[in-house]
Amino acid sequence: MATDLIQIDADQPEPEAIERAAAAIRRGEVVAIPTDALYTLVADPLNLQAVGRVFAAKGREPQRSLPLLVSDLFMAEDLTSEISSRFYILARHFWPGPLTIIVPASAKVPLKITGNTGRLALRQSRSKVANALLEWLAQPLIATSANISGQPTCRSGIETFAVMDGRVDLVVDGGVCPGTGATTVDVTEPYWRVIREGAISEKEIAECLHRR
Repeated sequence: MATDLIQIDADQPEPEAIERAAAAIRRGEVVAIPTDALYTLVADPLNLQAVGRVFAAKGREPQRSLPLLVSDLFMAEDLTSEISSRFYILARHFWPGPLTIIVPASAKVPLKITGNTGRLALRQSRSKVANALLEWLAQPLIATSANISGQPTCRSGIETFAVMDGRVDLVVDGGVCPGTGATTVDVTEPYWRVIREGAISEKEIAECLHRR
């Protein structure tokens, strides 16, 4: 697979670059983009061939789930079978931002996306590139870290191209991402828990939930 590289202004994304990335996603291709956290691989979650290509690009075990980016709470609600008050509290406080929330998936979400668990990880990003793509495509996007599984996530477009060359179809180079990675919290059980701590601390999440 030949990997293309295009430049983009991460603060003011050029429509031509967004259109090219969106067209690639519509074709079932895998695209690397800059976000408010780190570089991320995006693809169409409703295209099972594209889902398989994401797993192959990362060398990721098929039993692991893939997170999704959403444009707003309405899109998130459409992807869940049940939404708890904890979800609303956290989403309204921290979204858009570096918090991924695990919720029960609706029937429209392919089981392969959930790692056959029926649970789905969702995030609304501050990234103007990601949000422009979501608006262009009017659908959620797979959004998993741009790396080979087990290795560090790429921070720049050039690093992403070097690591993922031949594994993804397109790298959208928006320079260096200053983020530290998103925090992941599971709210599907009676007791919430942090799966991975990133830019938002477990203490901040606890304080947010306990205030309500």
